[in-house]
Amino acid sequence: KFEIADGGTLFLDEIGEMSPTMQVKLLRVLQEKTFERVGGVNPINVDVRIIAATNRNLKEMVQEGTFREDLYYRLNVVPIKLPPLRERREDIPLLCDFLIKKHAEKLHKKVKGITPQALRMLKRYHWPGNVRELDNVIERAVILTKDEMIKAEDIWIFDAPREVRLKTLREMEEEYIRKVLEYVEFDKEKAALVLDISQEELEQKLRK
Repeated sequence: KFEIADGGTLFLDEIGEMSPTMQVKLLRVLQEKTFERVGGVNPINVDVRIIAATNRNLKEMVQEGTFREDLYYRLNVVPIKLPPLRERREDIPLLCDFLIKKHAEKLHKKVKGITPQALRMLKRYHWPGNVRELDNVIERAVILTKDEMIKAEDIWIFDAPREVRLKTLREMEEEYIRKVLEYVEFDKEKAALVLDISQEELEQKLRK
């Protein structure tokens, strides 16, 4: 990725999840502006602007010894704090429009929007996983929906308020898996990739 981004910008998401070994390698690239390919011996020069994101408190991680202090200060040049999604619920409709279009195009489905009831459901949720969680929820909904509009019953949120949980989680999971299998023409390997689980886990769920 560094080689491809040479002369440009590289976005590193969830930098707080980076292993100590990878932190050392990233620090070296930032300090020396060189890296080596896997299995290579010759250093390659790169000039890359780094934008890093995390939902964790890196300063606390530095104090705990789980994130390198020198790397923290290398990255923390111009910090930008984006409020969590629960503090900017007014952004949810626009994000939904964008995500529905993205996943509808990717999945080749004619999904055009979301019903007011389903949108109210999303606005009431507290979104601990922020935009990434919303992205996952919308992708599932695009797969599940049988219509051009995403409805409340298409929304699968584990922590949804009880009054808007129209089906049990077990029922929703079963329907979601069935829809994914239909979409990939019952190719279990592809289905496991879409569901982000192993094939063994998929087989276990199908046997229930």
